[in-house]
Amino acid sequence: MGAPEALDKAPRSELWIGSNQYPAGLRHLAEPPKKLYILGDAQLLGSAQIAIVGARRPTPYGLSCARRFAMRAADWGIVVVSGGALGCDQAAHRGALEAGGKTIVVLGCGADHVYPPRAGTLFEKIVQSGGAIVSEVPWGSSPTRWAFSKRNRIIAGLAKTTLIVEAGLPSGTFQTADSTLALGHELLVVPGAISSQESRGSNRLIREGATPIVDDDSFDDALRATFSGEEPCFSLATKSEVNDQKGEVDCLFESDSQHKIVAALRAEAMRPEELAAALTFDLLDTIRLLSLLELNKHVQRLRDGRYSTVF
Repeated sequence: MGAPEALDKAPRSELWIGSNQYPAGLRHLAEPPKKLYILGDAQLLGSAQIAIVGARRPTPYGLSCARRFAMRAADWGIVVVSGGALGCDQAAHRGALEAGGKTIVVLGCGADHVYPPRAGTLFEKIVQSGGAIVSEVPWGSSPTRWAFSKRNRIIAGLAKTTLIVEAGLPSGTFQTADSTLALGHELLVVPGAISSQESRGSNRLIREGATPIVDDDSFDDALRATFSGEEPCFSLATKSEVNDQKGEVDCLFESDSQHKIVAALRAEAMRPEELAAALTFDLLDTIRLLSLLELNKHVQRLRDGRYSTVF
C-alpha cells in the first residue's frame, strides 16, 4: 500500500553513517544502519528521545500506560520513539500528539510505505505535527519480517532510555530491551498483575534488574536522571487535580459494591464469574452491576468476554 497524498508531499531526507547529522546513538550499535531514509523532519533525530514500546495485542491497561507516559514525556519536551505497530506503539504515538509533542516512527519497510495499512491517518498527523518516519530500507520497500525485527535496534539506538509498558512471553519487545541494555541505557518497565499473561515478560524484566515505573513520580524521576537539564511543562492535570477527579468519579458510584467492582477491574480485566468469585458476590448481582457500570461508561466489555475499566 502506498502512502497517502499528504505523506507523498512530505520532505524526504537520506542520512549516511558518515554524515554529521547521523544520530550519534546509532553509531554505537553492534550493527549500525549504513543509511537512514527519513520522511518528515530529519533534524528531529538529534533531539532528546525516549522509546515507548509494548504489546501488539495489549490489554486496556497496556494501552492506557503507553498513552499516559507518552503524554508525560511530551510534556517534558522529549520526543517519543516507537514502531508504529498496532497496540501499545500506536497508543504511544497518539499520546505524544495529544500532548502537543513530537514523535518518530521507525518502520521495517520503506518510510513512504504505510504499514500497518490502517495507520495512514496517524502517520499523516505525525509528519504534519513536525514528527518523522524513519527506515533503514530504501523508499518503496515492502514490509519484511527480518526488517521489522532489525528495526527494534534502531528504536533503542535513537532513544536515551526505553520504557516497556506491556510485554508477554515470548515478545519481540525483548529485542528492543536487549539493544537498550547493550548500549548501556537504562531500561524502564511498567509492572503488571502476576496473573496477566500480557505482563509476564514485563515482570520478568523487572526481576532481572529493569527499573520499575510504578507511578508518575517514578517516571518523572527516571526522566530527570536521564535528561538532566530538562524540566516538564505539564499539560496533564496536576496531582491535586487528578486526586480531585478520582474522588469525583468514585462519588458517581451508586453503591459500595459498584466501587469494589471498579477497583477490582482496575487491577485486572475479568469475566463476570471470575469477578463474582473474587469479591464473593452473587453472580446475578455482579452481572446486573456490570450492566449498570457499562451503561454509565465506567467499565467496558472486551471481545473475549472479560470486563475492564474505561481508561
